[in-house]
Amino acid sequence: MALQINTTACDGSDVFWAWILWLLAAFILGLILGWLLKQIFGSGSASNRTDDLTRVEGIGPKIEGLLNNKGIKNYHQLSNTSVDVLEKIIEEGGPAFTTHRGMTKTWPAQAKLAEIGQWEELQKWQDVLKGGV
Repeated sequence: MALQINTTACDGSDVFWAWILWLLAAFILGLILGWLLKQIFGSGSASNRTDDLTRVEGIGPKIEGLLNNKGIKNYHQLSNTSVDVLEKIIEEGGPAFTTHRGMTKTWPAQAKLAEIGQWEELQKWQDVLKGGV
């Protein structure tokens, strides 16, 4: 005994293909809406993004590499990292980075300005800073 599905409407017309087309259209619309929302609101996680940390006064390409190796790859992560942790990262970098100790005090605050897009305010502050302090 095979299972049979009746796809005939009350008026005698076949509605199977109409329902399949509606379901396909709804699926495609869902994919498009999901893609658009992802474009508008981003990937949903700040940890996926990589920012140019060298825009923070006192961070050069080598220090950016140290930070990236410790998982700090964007302004959000840097702004939420304590100065003590940043000092430890610099210390672990070795003797070549000892001159940068103490510069980390302003990095989280600078990164916060960069994260929220306050570039003019950040530039004003960086014009006053000398070597990150």
